[in-house]
Amino acid sequence: MLALLVALAAPAADPPHTFVAPGSGLEKLWSDGEFTEGPAEGPDGCVYFSDIGNRIMKFDPKTKKTSAFRDPSGRSNGLKFDAKGRLIACEGANTGGNRRISVTEKDGAVKTLADKFGGKRFNSPNDLTLDAKGRVYFSDPRYVGDEPRELDHESVYRVDPDGTVTRVMTDVRKPNGLVIAPDGKTLYVSDHSGEATGSRALVAYPLNADGTVGKRRVLHDFGKERGIDGMTVAADGTIVATAGSKAAGGVYFFAPDGKKLGFLPTQEDPNNCCFAGADRRTLYITAGRSLYRVTLTLAGAPAVPKE
Repeated sequence: MLALLVALAAPAADPPHTFVAPGSGLEKLWSDGEFTEGPAEGPDGCVYFSDIGNRIMKFDPKTKKTSAFRDPSGRSNGLKFDAKGRLIACEGANTGGNRRISVTEKDGAVKTLADKFGGKRFNSPNDLTLDAKGRVYFSDPRYVGDEPRELDHESVYRVDPDGTVTRVMTDVRKPNGLVIAPDGKTLYVSDHSGEATGSRALVAYPLNADGTVGKRRVLHDFGKERGIDGMTVAADGTIVATAGSKAAGGVYFFAPDGKKLGFLPTQEDPNNCCFAGADRRTLYITAGRSLYRVTLTLAGAPAVPKE
């Protein structure tokens, strides 16, 4: 009885911090996809995202209409716009997949930025981030696709402006989402295995001026839960990541040292996210078959880093 009285007298635990701005809430914008991924704000203010399937979609915040931007997309996944306003895409494996990093020019022409390392085809480029020098860092796991693999490792690579491809790290088992800290000095990577004994962790690497990285540091271990798929970063350094499944599925907020700051549940298992809008406080989330958005109290770091 005493234990019951103590339990009843104890204050209720504070709900998890969601960082949602007053008066805002999660808004579903579109839900006709197969599997949505890789949102990125374009120079025109529209949000582009992959529908895997095999197309890149475009959401216009002014009209609230979604249309196909590129169909087929080469099985695109992660997307980013560079300082020139060009769309950089990770194109994956499986039927119709080009297994490359592509560039869509402003005139619509699509070119290959990189498709091989050491003369061997990539596994399935998944996600990417850009630094202030215009270098592209991307992950190359293999989750789906029956194409014969030419590489015996799943790694993170860097593509320099001259087209040189460099393997950045060798100690990730299955890299997925990645993002660079606002000060350009840390590269965050999701080591996201689907195997029972695999790693599902948010890891950080010191990022050197020449594009090389230092020693791996584990910031958060998701254990047996679904780990981070995609992530972005706020201007104050907060890591904003999509992870988890079912009741644990949503947007996770981490301090740069890995301390969990908050959690925003989503209606479908989340896959990726990006900041957008004039004040960069609108977070767009791809989850399940859909695209969502919510206004946060956090502002996103610049989409294109500046030196």
